[in-house]
Amino acid sequence: MRMNKFALAAIGLLALSGVAAAQGVVDGAAEGSREGKRAAGPVGAVVGGVAGAVGGGVAGLLGVDQRPRFREYAIHEHHKSYDYDRRVDIGVVLPEEGVTYYEVPSEYEAPMYKYAIVNGQPVLVDPQTHRIVQIIE
Repeated sequence: MRMNKFALAAIGLLALSGVAAAQGVVDGAAEGSREGKRAAGPVGAVVGGVAGAVGGGVAGLLGVDQRPRFREYAIHEHHKSYDYDRRVDIGVVLPEEGVTYYEVPSEYEAPMYKYAIVNGQPVLVDPQTHRIVQIIE
């Protein structure tokens, strides 16, 4: 029985590594812990929290020193904002139609993401899933 819990935890971690990696250390740890617990109980929660934190820390999201500069860049571009009728938050999946996604300039070192302006707020988005991975404040 003990082996099954560890196997479930490992499977859960592999499946969730992309989600946790896209949310930063703190959010990654919290999400990994929740999903690990759901998949494998208390052992999964511990393992998932650690893996989520590690994955979140190396995701290539904009660092605290890049955010103000990127926000200034995105706002200065004067792209049309998408009016979203729901709360804009990390993990929200944006509609496939109507949202315009823009390339993140290479100087910001987030090549796996695109950005959009949603309700006047620049957000980084996973272009494959349309999931918001970072809100640029």
